[in-house]
Amino acid sequence: MKTLRESLAVLCLALTLTTSTSFAQEHTGFVSKLDDKTTWLTKNYRPRDIAPVKLGNSNRLEQLLRAGVIYLSLQDAIALTLENNIDIEIQRYGPELAQTDLLRAQAGGQIRGVATNVTQGSNSAINLVTGGAGTGSGGTSTGNASTTGTVFQVTGAAIPSLDPSFFTSYTHAKQSSPQTNSFVSGISALVLNSDQFNTGIQKQFLTGTTTSITYGSTSTSSNSPNNDLNPFTRNNVQAQITQRLLQGFGLAVNNRNIRVAKNNLKVADLTFKLQVITTVSSVINLYWDLVSFNEDVKVKQKAVDVAAKLYTDQKKQVEIGTIAPIEVVRAEAEVARTEQDLTVSQTQLLQQEAIIKNSLSRSGIASPAVADARIIPTDQIRVPAADIAMAPVSDLVADALANRPEIAQTKLTILNTKIGLAGSRNALLPSLDVSASTTNNGLAGTKNPLSPRFVDPFIIGGYGTALEQLLRRNFPDYSVGFNLNIPIFNRAARADYANDTLRLRQSELQEVRQINSIRLEITNAVIALQQARARHDAAVKSRRLQEQTLEAEQKKYALGSSTTFLVIQAQRDLATAQGVEVTALANYSRARNQMDVAAGRLLEANSISIEEAVKGSVSRLPTTLP
Repeated sequence: MKTLRESLAVLCLALTLTTSTSFAQEHTGFVSKLDDKTTWLTKNYRPRDIAPVKLGNSNRLEQLLRAGVIYLSLQDAIALTLENNIDIEIQRYGPELAQTDLLRAQAGGQIRGVATNVTQGSNSAINLVTGGAGTGSGGTSTGNASTTGTVFQVTGAAIPSLDPSFFTSYTHAKQSSPQTNSFVSGISALVLNSDQFNTGIQKQFLTGTTTSITYGSTSTSSNSPNNDLNPFTRNNVQAQITQRLLQGFGLAVNNRNIRVAKNNLKVADLTFKLQVITTVSSVINLYWDLVSFNEDVKVKQKAVDVAAKLYTDQKKQVEIGTIAPIEVVRAEAEVARTEQDLTVSQTQLLQQEAIIKNSLSRSGIASPAVADARIIPTDQIRVPAADIAMAPVSDLVADALANRPEIAQTKLTILNTKIGLAGSRNALLPSLDVSASTTNNGLAGTKNPLSPRFVDPFIIGGYGTALEQLLRRNFPDYSVGFNLNIPIFNRAARADYANDTLRLRQSELQEVRQINSIRLEITNAVIALQQARARHDAAVKSRRLQEQTLEAEQKKYALGSSTTFLVIQAQRDLATAQGVEVTALANYSRARNQMDVAAGRLLEANSISIEEAVKGSVSRLPTTLP
């Protein structure tokens, strides 16, 4: 008896400690902190306060805005992206959502999964009009990155509920029952008044064990003269333990959701990193397009100036009678054409500035100060003497496999599938549960004055007498048993296991496909960078030749051996060559940027700290004016 009481005390202590541990895990694992004034008794039953969204921009944007002009370097553009971009801010909630999934898994609940989709960046103004510098969109390729959310669906053995549950109930009842035979009750109409109280605690464990302690008390009074005790109280306390031995047995089976949720924490971090890479890569392309658009405006303005000078010279020569008036008309038409090209280039530049401001500001162009500000890029596109792409493709592939978040995401997906497969495999087993329980009973009451029979003094007393009987185990019950359930065909479990295995094979092949795609992507990026460099070199040579051609044609025209048409044609050829050079520069910058993305070096190449991206605050000071 003493040993059993000690065992019950140990069991109660274990359940209490488990409850406290569970509460502690919930408090530390959740993303938001509770108010210090919240008591421990109610903190688990109150909604958690989540901070509202941040709608204000960082101070960096105001620091870069001077006299209605934003002087923007590439590093400032990247810093503003990390601090203010909406797409990155949305992804900051991903790891916190994964934390709530882990909390749910620690309670034994079904996890809701994490989203792995990333948002592509804004398209450049290049796509809005024909012509201009550069080609392509502002968005960047992300290889085989997943673009849909994932929801983890658990199959296999059921996962136990890991949060302990406390229950209690009370019932007061009055029953009036006409008796068909008054011999038993001694009265023709039996009236019972009862108060029933039950309470207990239950806890399931990752080992497949279920324990419970239940206490029940029923107090009853009646008008029957045949009851020896009236009123009387029945008490009982029961301790029960059930252990799953086949299906649902073991830590590896029952903690699979927790392991998957922990892996999903890493997946959420990788998704955030991938969003940073995608968004920053897009902004880099937008910035270099802005630089090329500015250069294109300069080229178009120079063409207008040259055409205007030719028109002025032609008018003077017509006045002195050295050329026919039709030559002035040709020169004037060329001025109109170049001015139209300049207007198109200027409006495209304005569009590009609006797109960049929308990417670097949380409020977009809603702010009049930002909307009206012009952007002056302070960095220029430079073609280095040697490219990083000159490294062996095998080295670039090795860097990509080590650094690109998509690869790590795929490996975690395969690992999660294998974890889930353990549950499906376990569900193939029959269900065998072994249970044992012990119950202490107690009975005490007042002798019924209407009953003439002798009543054992041992059961005469009040509530305390019944409790003493429970503690002394005067009326114990014991039970031991098992429950075996063998499905005859077991088709559902077989189908789940086969389905999960096939999905695992698909994931393994998708990993191979992803690696092959990355190899191809790097190879194409290397070739594209080489082509961009060759086109730039050729464009520079062509522009120099056209400058020499125009200069020679102007000298010949001054000597009277050329015509206005040939001079205008040379001017057009030079403007075209200059535009091609600007386009080649923009394409080179894009190819270089895509090379960094493909090799997994974008963050390192642009000195981006993922820790600062997570906080949304960059320590680097704004660039000073040149």
